Amino acid sequence: MESRPPLPPFSLETATQKVRLAEDGWNSRDPERVALVYTPDSEWRNRVEFPRGREQIIEFLRACEEIPGLTTGAGKIPLFSPRRRPR
Repeated sequence: MESRPPLPPFSLETATQKVRLAEDGWNSRDPERVALVYTPDSEWRNRVEFPRGREQIIEFLRACEEIPGLTTGAGKIPLFSPRRRPR
């Protein structure tokens, strides 16, 4: 199994770092780099397409004319709270 720090449990600082790493991946607009943001067994859903795993995600992104950026602003962690309990 791969591990890419920072790893949970997150502090505000490490959660911000993790979000920025994900944003950097998407902003690169490089399908291989975007796919690395997700786990090897990720499953996506896009209307009628259901890419599974990084290879299919890379193929899907290559087929797209445009890779949309993340909607969260840098440094904004809407679901982070030091008191939030894991499910």
